[in-house]
Amino acid sequence: MERDIPQIGGSSGSGVVPGIGFPIATTVRDALYDRIPLSDPELALISTPAFLRLERVQQLGFVSRIWPGARHARYDHSLGVLHLTRLALAHLHGVGASAWMMAEDARTLAAAALLHDVGHYPFSHAIEELGTPVVPHEAVGARLVEGPEIAPILREQWGVDPARVAAIIDPRRGGLTQTDHVLRGLLSGTLDMDKLDYLPRDARACNVPYGGVDTARLIDALRVAEVGIEGRAPERRIVIGAKGVSALHSLINARQEMFDNIYWHHTNRACMAMLLRAVQEALVAGALAPDDLTLLDDATLLTLLADSAMPAPTRRLTAALRERRIHKRAVEVSNRAIEVYGRLGNLYFDPAARRDVEIRVTEALGTALGAPVPPEAILIDIPKPERWRTDAWVQFDRPPLGFQPLMPWKDVVGLSDEDFQRYEEHRRLIRIVAAEPYRDALATHWEDILLPQLGGVV
Repeated sequence: MERDIPQIGGSSGSGVVPGIGFPIATTVRDALYDRIPLSDPELALISTPAFLRLERVQQLGFVSRIWPGARHARYDHSLGVLHLTRLALAHLHGVGASAWMMAEDARTLAAAALLHDVGHYPFSHAIEELGTPVVPHEAVGARLVEGPEIAPILREQWGVDPARVAAIIDPRRGGLTQTDHVLRGLLSGTLDMDKLDYLPRDARACNVPYGGVDTARLIDALRVAEVGIEGRAPERRIVIGAKGVSALHSLINARQEMFDNIYWHHTNRACMAMLLRAVQEALVAGALAPDDLTLLDDATLLTLLADSAMPAPTRRLTAALRERRIHKRAVEVSNRAIEVYGRLGNLYFDPAARRDVEIRVTEALGTALGAPVPPEAILIDIPKPERWRTDAWVQFDRPPLGFQPLMPWKDVVGLSDEDFQRYEEHRRLIRIVAAEPYRDALATHWEDILLPQLGGVV
């Protein structure tokens, strides 16, 4: 096993970047962490055109329409995730992970942390919700990582296998080693550095009191333990010490608060629905190829969608987005409207069926008004059903009476995934949004116009 960089830990004061031991080449200022040291191999990745594109992709998409300060980019976030991942690796090295985590393992995860969003589409996640033939951004990122622009840097300057980095970014392709499976929990999971960066970063940019996370405490609480799950052989896991229990709770609460107040804000969601439909119309008409989307940033996507070669609904929606003529809420549906909520919710998993319902609703409204209605005038906004995972484990040096030395977090705090899911389902609203001239008519007659179109949706 290679140990060509013996100082996996270290600190910025030691002349090497923490976690992976590369010599510090420069330092950048960051809104959250003040100073982030960077090495030459990291700068080489940051300087690639694929990574520089992230400077032009806003982290929060259209949220800046509501909170003008929220203009930070995927670029900023990626540097933050790298920084936190290196700190976590250095900490784990100091608490015994050096017995199984080699220098190459640490560098592989750090590279994946820096590149985890390199394949991200413009304007947040809306475009991915279209599904096939649009592939997930992780798959796009993995393809870029193994491509001619990035792979040589990983091999020659980082000393890691690009295919291994790609597998951490997109685990659906398979090939994760046991060590990578453990370490990937720092990038995607209950305790991941991705959330630890974007929640406080987004909250600060929006200047809201939500999103507070005790990041330093949570990283300092990280440990590695052999977890025995009933019916399975013990497996190595990243766990937290007792001092991290409240810090993890703050992370989960911050996520709920940010979805509730920022990510699911009705104006942001209406913009996302408009963009989704604009791109969908272009794809259906053959005016846009899925692979074209992977090369664009926020501004160039809107420019392309406004082109005269695009279908009329795409051009009208793009013009409305640029001119801030945002669709307005006409109907909001909660999960207590069980049947309507369920039928509308199922459309999330079938974007083509959703588009069909939207078009038929506009036709029905046109019939009721006695005048044609543009087919994109009414849209259905269905937020992605979130997966709440609290599968962390807590390790106690001196467990209280009734506790075990190693316990699931949910047993320690008395809360389960279902508890958080229940809150989310009550706060997650499905909205029917309409262009301003048609909002009042739809709000008044929605039962006669919408419900008949849902009859075939199961």
